[in-house]
Amino acid sequence: MKNIDKLNGRAFEHYLTVQFRHLGYHVTLTSYSHDYGADLVLRKWGKKIVVQAKRYERNVGIAAVQEVVGSIAYYKADRAMVVTNSNFTKSARDLAKRNEVELWGRKEMQKKFHIKA
Repeated sequence: MKNIDKLNGRAFEHYLTVQFRHLGYHVTLTSYSHDYGADLVLRKWGKKIVVQAKRYERNVGIAAVQEVVGSIAYYKADRAMVVTNSNFTKSARDLAKRNEVELWGRKEMQKKFHIKA
């Protein structure tokens, strides 16, 4: 995780692209600007998932959840996720729960991608 913590935002998105491909997803990296709230678009089993990636040193706030919720309609997605090397504020967790947005914080990343602390 220490190496991931050193990545810049775009490098983190590329890292997630590789990791999600290892999990069997078809991954599209969106344009760096004008991404409409999603950094990655995942496809698997006929479902489309938009992902907001946040490589942060502090907790990820409500804005990341708002952005990815907004991207669902634009990308015609079935689900949304926010993935971070950090954790989430209470307001971000609350909004995510209300909008059925899946949150992967530091611990979830380590588990899902088999990363050592």
